[in-house]
Amino acid sequence: MTTTSSDAPRAELTALDDLWFQVAGTLCNLTCTHCFISCSPSNHAFELMELADVKRLLEESKALAVKEYYFTGGEPFLHPHMVEILEATLPIGPATVLTNATVMRPSQLKRLAAAESRSIYSLELRVSIDGYSPEMNDPIRGLGTFRRAMEGVKLLLDHGFLPIVTVAQTWKDGGDDEVFRRFVAMLQAEGYSRPRVKMIPTLRIGAEEKRSRGYSESERVTAEMMDGFDASQLICTHSRMATDRGIYVCPILIDSPEARLGSTLSESAGPYPLQHGACFTCYVGGAICSNFSSGGRDVS
Repeated sequence: MTTTSSDAPRAELTALDDLWFQVAGTLCNLTCTHCFISCSPSNHAFELMELADVKRLLEESKALAVKEYYFTGGEPFLHPHMVEILEATLPIGPATVLTNATVMRPSQLKRLAAAESRSIYSLELRVSIDGYSPEMNDPIRGLGTFRRAMEGVKLLLDHGFLPIVTVAQTWKDGGDDEVFRRFVAMLQAEGYSRPRVKMIPTLRIGAEEKRSRGYSESERVTAEMMDGFDASQLICTHSRMATDRGIYVCPILIDSPEARLGSTLSESAGPYPLQHGACFTCYVGGAICSNFSSGGRDVS
């Protein structure tokens, strides 16, 4: 739910540190019941980005001193040129791929491991698993997805990667510590000796709005809330999202037409009013989309 109130505080882009790519559009091999942009095998609201467009934006990003690159979807590994895209990215900066880990192939990971070894920058793989057991995960992500995702985690480990397992909170408030402990124990039992786990809140838009609830009118960022707040905790102050339909303010709001800021990175540099309920989640959780934030935990 969005409000158009002119009283909404505005977030300024202080630097374009992170550039996101909705590289697979809204196409995904899974249909998760909490997906904030309702990705599925049949959702073509956003299409796969053209390889040439990705490379053009990567080139544009050099002059803007972008420090890090993120690739998401949908499922990025459904893109036929995903490996080539990452091979083009790693010479200029660190890259992160958000994946469900169910469609990766050993041949792809072999090439990516070689590309990372040639680069001074890192390649991170973030694997979405929303339960420490099939009974917890599969009702959210689909029958059999826990097993398939864990096979993907093991495949990544076999190729020298240390994936970040990303867990969206679909349980009741108050159980975070227990869920985190069980995740770590499960991953260690599966052979991941020093697991990395990031827990994030759900975003009450898209499929999640239907699964649980949407945002209430009280869940908004106000000018008073921004007084003395460290605005760098908001992803929109240091990031932008590239899609096949232009540049959006952040990875969360691509379904909001007012969040489209232009066709080029330079056009997207203006401020953005924090008028959406999802801005409230980012405010509370602290740049939840980034690899490491106040809302995430990492065990190493």
